[in-house]
Amino acid sequence: MTEIADIAALEALYDDASPRSLIKVVRRITPLYATWINRSRFCVLTTVGPEGTDGSPRGDIGPVVRVVDDKTLHLPDWRGNNRMDSLRNIVRDGRVSLMFMMPGSTSVVRVNGTAVLSADAANTDSFKQNGQHPRSVIVITIAEAYFQCAKALMRSELWTTSPADDLPTAGQFLEEQEAEFDAQSYDETYVAYAKEKMW
Repeated sequence: MTEIADIAALEALYDDASPRSLIKVVRRITPLYATWINRSRFCVLTTVGPEGTDGSPRGDIGPVVRVVDDKTLHLPDWRGNNRMDSLRNIVRDGRVSLMFMMPGSTSVVRVNGTAVLSADAANTDSFKQNGQHPRSVIVITIAEAYFQCAKALMRSELWTTSPADDLPTAGQFLEEQEAEFDAQSYDETYVAYAKEKMW
């Protein structure tokens, strides 16, 4: 393998950036970006820390984040597995990226910025669902936002291709690491289990 080890060698492989790919970048949440984000129920949160990077899917029954103002987003940290990989990273290195996707659309909205964690009751209580509230809220300050070229979703046919019937299940992934694990029982009961622990 020949490694591309410097920027000059990298740039020699590619054409100049499309002018539109540069002018589309905004430094605040404009009304149209706010519309998109307010309708998005799913995003991927990417963080970085001493151990490396982390990409975490985030979803909600309504908007996955709240647009507070044109420079600020709030992302509630709902119940999960308590690994806290993303949260640990944010505490140590506040750089974050968000990628918002909408079913059926080949557009993707990306936000880059910095984040801090808040456990203030004013923030956590404002997201109350079914009598529960998140333990913390990720407060994101926008550095830039832009829509992503549609080609990746078009190539992948993400919204038009049905999932394969023989994909490994979560239970099977666990069983692969722990032979005595009951994958079938785990998979059959997980949906009911998760519904009780959504918020």
